Amino acid sequence: MTTTPLAVEAVGLVKTFGQNRAVDGVDLRVEAGTVYGVLGPNGAGKTTTISMLATLLKADAGEARVFGHDVRREAQEVRRLIGVTGQYASVDETLSATENLVVFSRLLGLGRAESKRKSAELLERFGLTEAATRPLKNFSGGMRRRLDLAASLIAQPPLIFLDEPTTGLDPRTRAQMWDTIRELVATGSTVLLTTQYLDEADQLADRIAVIDHGRVVAEGTGDELKASIGTASLQLRLADASAETVATAADLVARVLGTPAVVSPEGSRLTAPMSDPDRVTDLLVSFRDAGISLAEMSVQKPTLDEVFLTITGNPVAEADADADRDDTADQHQHALEGSNA
Repeated sequence: MTTTPLAVEAVGLVKTFGQNRAVDGVDLRVEAGTVYGVLGPNGAGKTTTISMLATLLKADAGEARVFGHDVRREAQEVRRLIGVTGQYASVDETLSATENLVVFSRLLGLGRAESKRKSAELLERFGLTEAATRPLKNFSGGMRRRLDLAASLIAQPPLIFLDEPTTGLDPRTRAQMWDTIRELVATGSTVLLTTQYLDEADQLADRIAVIDHGRVVAEGTGDELKASIGTASLQLRLADASAETVATAADLVARVLGTPAVVSPEGSRLTAPMSDPDRVTDLLVSFRDAGISLAEMSVQKPTLDEVFLTITGNPVAEADADADRDDTADQHQHALEGSNA
């Protein structure tokens, strides 16, 4: 039996900044040819983890390998295998899009003609051809993110680190970025993606690790993570909100679904956990036989806040607010240590 090779294997990664243990024993296993999502609020340790895997920071403890190469002892070999797009654009605002890509290409060892050819190819791929000669100071945030991603693909690396690639983007540009990520994997790359958004990880990632306070607190597919915090809920709005009809409907929900229904204050809406979707059909038949009509029926899946509240103990907005100060300090430290890596 053949096994899928690992693009990333990390065991017990630790990184400390002063008294702050930013990464506290992270384990990751990323199969080649997949999208792996690292999900968590600001300050959870996502960027620090990526920085260690990308050789930008040295781990204080633990081990990590990229396609079998040790990130500490074989850093140069690892750097030839990866592309990194950080949270903040690494491009030069005084240069045009073409000039930026040509500079990066030359730094990676491409000749003048090959650099120009590669730059034109990437600009077309990311829909930036019409803006190729414009200085970046006139670019929108989404255009800068696309150009930054294009720069990381010049060498066509087999492993691409994307650190919150869609933060601050409008919905249309975000969807375009998602399509680009899917295309990268379809053409043979592996993507390790950090994000604050469950829906983004759910749309793109084959597997997801949830990181909070520097630790992996949950890992699995998007469906597994949502199922781990509880089932979806069935929401029913009755056409007749009389006390007798509501009582009969609630009784049927309890008997058919096996769980009690929560009746809304106005009495017309019932909510119940939906652990077995097949029983919903039986419930609708029971309603019909009892002469109960529905005005509306919907299924509510767990929300992003519910996932974070259950798994990490804090809703994502609160976790973000608590972590902003530490996250900013970490980024300054990354810049200092990354320049000395």
